[in-house]
Amino acid sequence: MHNQIRIGTRESQLAMWQAVCVRDLLTKHGFDCTLVPIKSEGDLDLKTPLYEMGVQGIFTRSLDLALLNNRIDIAVHSLKDVPTQVPAGIMQAAVLERGPVNDLLVFKNITIMERYASIKPDSPFTVATSSIRRKAQWLHRYPSHEVASLRGNVNTRLEKISRENWDAAIFAQAGLERINIRPRESVVLDWMLPAPAQGAIVVVARDDDQFVQDACALFNHESTAVCTQIERDFLRTLLGGCSTPISALAVEANGIIQFKGNIFSLDGTEKVEIEKEVVKSAARNLGNDAATELLKKGGQMITDKIRNAAI
Repeated sequence: MHNQIRIGTRESQLAMWQAVCVRDLLTKHGFDCTLVPIKSEGDLDLKTPLYEMGVQGIFTRSLDLALLNNRIDIAVHSLKDVPTQVPAGIMQAAVLERGPVNDLLVFKNITIMERYASIKPDSPFTVATSSIRRKAQWLHRYPSHEVASLRGNVNTRLEKISRENWDAAIFAQAGLERINIRPRESVVLDWMLPAPAQGAIVVVARDDDQFVQDACALFNHESTAVCTQIERDFLRTLLGGCSTPISALAVEANGIIQFKGNIFSLDGTEKVEIEKEVVKSAARNLGNDAATELLKKGGQMITDKIRNAAI
């Protein structure tokens, strides 16, 4: 029996917000908790683009090691940062109800935002992001635009917009809104399909710690868990990671799961997409089936080109 549940978290403002949410949920159910901040590799290196840093797990490895070494009892992650294959000895204990899933375009100033509606694909424009998924989707829509690399936590990235010679930068809507720092000069990119599991928070625990697993099960959001698992199955079947422009979104409504997924070439010129709809009771293999179908539609050619480019 635990006297106290130790909650591991990254030190950024957003990560701490997520950990506090989990702490409050556990406290609501009568558990005593404490937060244990831990630095991650992704927080320490703010210059190297994410797709050059060893791909998946860059924001989760330090917490996973702390969990396996019994320094903490649970770790709280943004689910989109978690590799589709979690380390041995660790299991998904709970997924919180999902927040906004979209991406936001944050402009340098109001004047540029007001011009955005009239911006053409061949108009001069520079947007910043270190997400290869966002970059590919942006270049597909605006092939002549410049895309700059942007690293750091959300606060640092917002500060950089005013200093750099960029017109705008792309952020996750949930991240900015959760800590109340979404700028007035921003718009939702409703045409941009999100990363698998974007907007969801996950709690992981040791797979032999039944006490913690039972505690976290009390606040697991079943619909979010189902939908994000479909998206992550889609990603895993495509063998994708941070270096592959893969997007997916599953939404449940009235017992029906609606799914959209796509893959782009690195430069955004090629795109293969898929949409499927099934009843929830038949959705167990939806992510795998959608990925297999997408590969047959031309996605395999794109994944082969990306792998060959990395060799």
